[in-house]
Amino acid sequence: MESLEAALRFGADAVYVGGETLQLRAKSAGFDRDTMTAAVERVHREKKRLYVALNSLAKNEEIPLAGEYARTLYHMGADAVIASDLGVISEIRRAAPELEIHLSTQASCMNYASARAYHDLGVKRIVLARETTVEDIARIRAMTPKTLELEAFVHGAMCMAVSGRCIISSYLTGRSGNRGECAQPCRWSYALMEEKRPGEYFPIEEDGGYTAILSSHDLCCIDMLGELRDAGVTSFKIEGRMKTAYYVASVVNAYRMALDGGDIEYCRRELEGVKHRPYSDGFYHGYVRNNHANDGRYRQECVFVGNILESRDGFLKVRQRNNFKVGQTLEILSPGRRAESFEVTRILTDTGEERDAAPHPNEILYIPCGIDAGAGDFLRRREDG
Repeated sequence: MESLEAALRFGADAVYVGGETLQLRAKSAGFDRDTMTAAVERVHREKKRLYVALNSLAKNEEIPLAGEYARTLYHMGADAVIASDLGVISEIRRAAPELEIHLSTQASCMNYASARAYHDLGVKRIVLARETTVEDIARIRAMTPKTLELEAFVHGAMCMAVSGRCIISSYLTGRSGNRGECAQPCRWSYALMEEKRPGEYFPIEEDGGYTAILSSHDLCCIDMLGELRDAGVTSFKIEGRMKTAYYVASVVNAYRMALDGGDIEYCRRELEGVKHRPYSDGFYHGYVRNNHANDGRYRQECVFVGNILESRDGFLKVRQRNNFKVGQTLEILSPGRRAESFEVTRILTDTGEERDAAPHPNEILYIPCGIDAGAGDFLRRREDG
């Protein structure tokens, strides 16, 4: 719910979430029926939309559950469900015919004939395959009904497999990526062993460094939103599975500002402030050059240090999330505007006790600050600060 709130506050027009069944997130990340009801109500208060993912591959016994759950979601007021399994789509149409269906990228739809076929089955929106190029998108748009909407990912983690349909995790760990349990073995480091030299491992290197060879770059399309829109994309999708509220806020804010005509150079720099692997524009311009030439490690320019709960009488009321101290420079991340910085001159507790540092997570603290801020804004510090 914290991430959902961040998405709404920082400019998303819709939020997609996982529920109790058939979702590709860890079970702990799913919304139960009470929190899903609250999420629908919260999103609709902002006159925005909520989509629920039912996009994992289904087993026989799960088909009736999909129909039952679809009916529940429809009565809750969910605006659409995202599905990939043909059987699940058919069951949703039977059980809740008025519930809007979006086709998940897991279905790997990347041509106009498939898009038409899914539209004939009742799908309102296609979340295009990750391997689709801008040229492909333009042709799909030209050769499909205008009533069919096209959605494309513009930011976030990418799988090294075709639209995420990978079996490496199942093979190595018994945890299926197609069932929401991926252990992300593509992010691990590997060595090379020659058949006749067992036990002799050779590191896999590139240009003097090393690479995880299967570890994909993260997607970043901040520079090509206009190009995608002109090709026929009507919805830009940010991958936020299992991401923190700070990540969601930062990325959504950057794309919202870019779409609203903000300084693209500033928006691009903002995306360096969150944990990410090297960026790539994916397959949109064809073959992905050097997409796996990285070490599988995250990098970031900023560290999230606290949630702003209130700004009053020249003080910020903050819930501490990471260490900071007197003398450091912090930045305030607010919706729709450039981050503003200030120096920490004092740190006070609820009882007025002075502190030199804030080492305790979730402690409520007060910091003097003359910058206007709102509840729901975020505090961060630059790595070199």
